[in-house]
Amino acid sequence: MPNEISVEVVAAKILVIRGKKVMLDRDLAQLYGVETRVLNQAVKRNKSRFPEDFVFFLTREEIKRISQFVISLKFSKTVYAFTEQGVAMLSGVLNSKRAIKVNIHIMRAFIKLRHILSSHKVFEMKLRELEKKLESHDVDIHDIFEALRQLMGLADAKKTIKGFAHR
Repeated sequence: MPNEISVEVVAAKILVIRGKKVMLDRDLAQLYGVETRVLNQAVKRNKSRFPEDFVFFLTREEIKRISQFVISLKFSKTVYAFTEQGVAMLSGVLNSKRAIKVNIHIMRAFIKLRHILSSHKVFEMKLRELEKKLESHDVDIHDIFEALRQLMGLADAKKTIKGFAHR
């Protein structure tokens, strides 16, 4: 079934928690075709392969926040969150052909997400540059109109001195 897994499906399961892009144990187990407890047992048996920057437990508050979107998490006591490096390590511990194939799809999803985010940053920078140019153009256009008014002898309402009116 890994051939049926699209990058978009995997990317939809990537969450940002504590400022890190992660996937939850239950989503990974589903993709790998194993029970969540089997995946978690494999992680526990291989603790040395999963330092804190590869996998971490979610707090109750984090679970509650996510459970607004994923109802079944409300009842979970512990939920593992795997970073990209933790997901990469999983294929080695699960040690099956399916795990390797699924992992390839997951890594492609993380890469695609990185490209999307970087292209958004480039777009945002270009938009800011354009805004700055437009702001300076507004000032320049105002100055041009002001110069035209002066050349035509039209008084600017802001510069009219009290008691004197232009007729």
